[in-house]
Amino acid sequence: MVSEADHVGVTRPRWNTGRKNVALIVALAALIAVIAFAISRLNGNSGALYPVSVNGKFGYIDKAGKVTIQPQFEHAGPFANGYAPVAMGRSWGYIDTHGKLVIPPQFDMADPFSDGMALVGLGPRLGYINTTGKYVINPQYEGAGSFGDGLAPVMVNGRWGFIDKSGKMAIQPQFEEAGNFSEGRALVRVGSAYGYVDKSGKLAINPQFAAAGPFENGRALVKVGNKFGYIDDSGKIAINPQFDRAGDFSDGLAMAGIGGRDGYIDKDGKFVINPQYDDAGEFVAGIAPVWLGNREGYIDRDGKYVWNPTS
Repeated sequence: MVSEADHVGVTRPRWNTGRKNVALIVALAALIAVIAFAISRLNGNSGALYPVSVNGKFGYIDKAGKVTIQPQFEHAGPFANGYAPVAMGRSWGYIDTHGKLVIPPQFDMADPFSDGMALVGLGPRLGYINTTGKYVINPQYEGAGSFGDGLAPVMVNGRWGFIDKSGKMAIQPQFEEAGNFSEGRALVRVGSAYGYVDKSGKLAINPQFAAAGPFENGRALVKVGNKFGYIDDSGKIAINPQFDRAGDFSDGLAMAGIGGRDGYIDKDGKFVINPQYDDAGEFVAGIAPVWLGNREGYIDRDGKYVWNPTS
């Protein structure tokens, strides 16, 4: 068990993102610090587990803040499809919700599962495995993202396109950057501007934004001028650009920051948790990570702490 004397902190994703979905990394992470460490979406609202660090080792807590998988890993990612990527030594594998290794550590990087497949890396090339750990698409890509809506972005000869789950190129490489499909749209960069394509590869929303994020809950984060707002799936502004920084919608709420403090807004752009945090991540199954200085904790949708901030 974890004692009060132990040094405990909420984990931020640590798996190697440098070679994969650069659209979100380049366009958002540098501009919106929280995107870099926001905890990714988990499957299901019951039994959700959240990575935390204790004295330099990573384990998992449940929604009540109880440690369910003892801290033992060098790094840990979020659960999806019942599995989570973890690092033991310098290699990554996957555990189930009981903490049992189901795919032995063997990869240089590993992402959470999505659409039943996970992006993994060996050396400089990326490929995809299934939940048994077997390669279904061999490592071959310079860059890649996760599957969504049956497609995944990949880089071939410096250009981004999309493959289907058999590895066949569904949308030919042509974009400077590309993001994961979500809600029938994928972020792409054409020249210096970001827009969105549909699953046929046709531009659904013309490139016009300085930065943008994926569609979640019918909204997508965009940057207009030096402020962030949100569009709907037609490309129409749904929440006027007014925030100094912001995050993607999840569980119906999105992080939004004004004047150096972060809170959470609803789909109408109204603050439901007032700006008060130095940093904040996205809600997953009803709770979200927040930071006060270097003290990290989790809150519920009412803003109540379920895991008190700890430095």
